[in-house]
Amino acid sequence: PTQNRNQQSINISKQTMAIADCIDSQPKHVTFGDEQDSPADMASADTEQTDREWTTDARIFEYGSAANPDMKPIPVLVHPSSLHETGTTRVIPFDISDTLDIEDTACTAPNLMASFLRINVGDGIGTQVPNATSQAFYVIRGSGKTRLRSEEGEDKTISWNTGDLFCVPVTRNEMIHLCTSAESHGAAALYWIHDEPLCNYLGVTPNIKKFEPTLYKKEDMLAKVEEIKHETGDCHKKNRLGVLLGNAKCAQTKTLTHVLWSLLNSIPANTVQRPHRHNSVALDLCVSAKPGVYTLMGKEIDSNGFIIDPIRCDWVPGSAFITPPGWWHSHHNESDDVAWVLPVQDAGLYTHQRTLDIRFVDDELKLHREGRIRGSAFAITNKDYTQMVSIGAKVPEAKSGDKKNTGLKRVLSAECFLTSKRLKCTQVGNSVGKG
Repeated sequence: PTQNRNQQSINISKQTMAIADCIDSQPKHVTFGDEQDSPADMASADTEQTDREWTTDARIFEYGSAANPDMKPIPVLVHPSSLHETGTTRVIPFDISDTLDIEDTACTAPNLMASFLRINVGDGIGTQVPNATSQAFYVIRGSGKTRLRSEEGEDKTISWNTGDLFCVPVTRNEMIHLCTSAESHGAAALYWIHDEPLCNYLGVTPNIKKFEPTLYKKEDMLAKVEEIKHETGDCHKKNRLGVLLGNAKCAQTKTLTHVLWSLLNSIPANTVQRPHRHNSVALDLCVSAKPGVYTLMGKEIDSNGFIIDPIRCDWVPGSAFITPPGWWHSHHNESDDVAWVLPVQDAGLYTHQRTLDIRFVDDELKLHREGRIRGSAFAITNKDYTQMVSIGAKVPEAKSGDKKNTGLKRVLSAECFLTSKRLKCTQVGNSVGKG
């Protein structure tokens, strides 16, 4: 206990110092000493070579032609279950980096990489992705154990069964997965997704664990589904009955990790889940379905909320498919039994950025019929909007008889946000909306 109190005291002191340093932070006047070049030396320095080097990669584009660059789109593709139903113990990557014209990393989407693991009964396999902030493993079938060795050399081992899901944070060491039994195909199968492509694109290496290893048991997830079956709300209106998988360390976003998002979603027999869309990519795993269950996807909807020229993707248990970001998609169950799907998305990151922008078609049609098109589906109440005044926003009153909208005059003073996370500065905007 004494050690804990001392540690707490040290942490508090560090936080206090950080806040003080931030508040006192001001542009510093540089004083040249004996060990530094004088102002005259610096002023006379030859910059021609450095200027030439620094301008080598500079590109200047015309806005209209470059604001929405021509990039390879994320396609609708399937990773079939037949890949993990036969063969040796191995990793089966869902790598479409060539299709996306991404050269420096294997990926299934720009931010994510998905693979199947096939582990024959009695076999083990190692996985190691040191440059990922998050990894998620869903057990498609089989039972087994996974051992994770911490950087301190401590081994942690968990047991898993069909329908379980577990996540690990940044992990430098190899994880070992062992299959002890399987109900079919002589092997366990795991669906494995991580965010190494995002880290590789940014050129960063994660060095802080943002959450602890987390296990979601199948029976706990299904118990929660049973609980909400007896509740009322929007999920029932939209024929949605599923559970979002969150983490205590992601209290605001309510997501699987700070990058990953997942949902165990069911579609009742003979029902349709009307179209919706979101800015995150979805790497969907069909958990269970009978013939006659499928997803329709397309870039546009008509005035009745139906997808125009849709691509159909049939659900096959144990298969994964890609739902491109921004595409409208609807789920259809024409069978006589409930169907289950587990999408894994990079929506943890989008939710944190307030850019997920998930929209349901009937909500958007209602607004459109009222003559309104909203810019974002992010929930900002009228109270939230008006209270922006308390942090510096000001809407000037129109002069008597002047009906013209004069716009925001003083947009924001960052001094209103004087905290340990923000430097002291002031930004005063000119009036906008003139003319």
